[in-house]
Amino acid sequence: MENLKVQDVRMLLEGELVTGSEHWYVRNAIYYHRHDLTDSHTLLFIGRKDSINWTEINSKGPSLIITDQPKSELKKTYSNITIIRVRNLVQAYWKFLNYYRGLFEIPVVTITGTCGKTTTKEMIKHILSKELTVQASISSKNEPRQSLPYLMGIDANTDVAVFEHGLGNTGNIRHQCMIYQPTMGMITNIGVHHLDGCKNLEGYIQAKSEIIDGISEGGTLLLNADDQNIKKISLQTFQGKVIYFGIDKKSKYRASNIRFMNKGMSFQLHILNQMYRVFVPGLGEHQVYNALAAIAVANELGMDVREAIARLRTFQNMERHLEFSKGIGGSTIIDDTWTNNPTSVEAALKVMDSVGKGKKVILVLGDIKRLGDFEEKYHREIGSLVAKRAIHTLITIGKQSEEISKKAIEDGTKANVHHFQDVTGVFDLLASELDEQTVVLIKGPMSSRSMIAFAKALKENQ
Repeated sequence: MENLKVQDVRMLLEGELVTGSEHWYVRNAIYYHRHDLTDSHTLLFIGRKDSINWTEINSKGPSLIITDQPKSELKKTYSNITIIRVRNLVQAYWKFLNYYRGLFEIPVVTITGTCGKTTTKEMIKHILSKELTVQASISSKNEPRQSLPYLMGIDANTDVAVFEHGLGNTGNIRHQCMIYQPTMGMITNIGVHHLDGCKNLEGYIQAKSEIIDGISEGGTLLLNADDQNIKKISLQTFQGKVIYFGIDKKSKYRASNIRFMNKGMSFQLHILNQMYRVFVPGLGEHQVYNALAAIAVANELGMDVREAIARLRTFQNMERHLEFSKGIGGSTIIDDTWTNNPTSVEAALKVMDSVGKGKKVILVLGDIKRLGDFEEKYHREIGSLVAKRAIHTLITIGKQSEEISKKAIEDGTKANVHHFQDVTGVFDLLASELDEQTVVLIKGPMSSRSMIAFAKALKENQ
């Protein structure tokens, strides 16, 4: 964060100095009780009804409190606390955010989508970081409450920012766009997820489309040209530049001749009349889309395409994203326990179609969360996808995932099917099955610590 003089903050917010000195600088800003107070020289927004640990704030001082609590509640005097009272905290909060964002005329890229957000963001960061200072969201920590700290991470040294949009409910992306004010926005794909917060698929698509109105005037929107749900979004209100990526002919950044290679994907990239050969680490057609999106952003920000492609070759995939490891008996363990939704399950199954040829394939599938009233429907759809494939063993774990097993059996799967309420007993069942000709895909939600531990155990006992 850029240092801001307390006096300037008071004048900006038209606040009243209740106590303390205003002749010092803040170097951090948080919303009290939403973020941890860890550093001195911190500005804290404190709501009217928030309880205040005065001793803690004073010990981390100097601290600046911005609040609209009654003046009678603010008469306490502490050596390391300055208090500025404002008429309305919400208005002061947004005025401060708009002011701070306005200090920086830099590209700000934000990304939403059912799958690929984190990987695409990390690819963009990796490609750009060789020459530029990049401020980015951390891992997949993309929930709205993280937006303030991420914005505060921008300072005079920042050349570009890249953030993910978390979506739990309708309005989340709109809220984050108000904070980030992106100059470039992206939708990687729209599958099925968070239906409990968006009511149904149509509501989920609408929630994803909030990014369109959130892009700054004259900005750029990047879209997956092949995604059927993205095609349902109206672009009539968008006044900026629209760029497509994918395999569709209308894509400015188009992939063809996609091939599975050792530890990655190879494809031809077409941009206007130019053609480039690209290799991206990580298996799966979905990884090609991630690469297309990352290259598109880098190129639109002015980087030479060949340089972006060269940088992409050195990208290291994140852990538990279709992560390949050797396991018991020389088996191959594919750990995909980072996230779990129908779109990512289908992508993982397509990878298994390639790497599992001629092998003994074992699927271990866990519950898919946040499907609202559609839990049974989408679990059963996955069961049908599984039944179409040559699989030796299907293991489902959890209450909802039992529908996967039931539907796979109904559809005539030839796999040995087992269902468990939890991971207890799964290790014992699999241990004797694993050898050099076995490939095990473990697909579960990041909220399931037991499935993550189970996948780790298979890898640790090689």
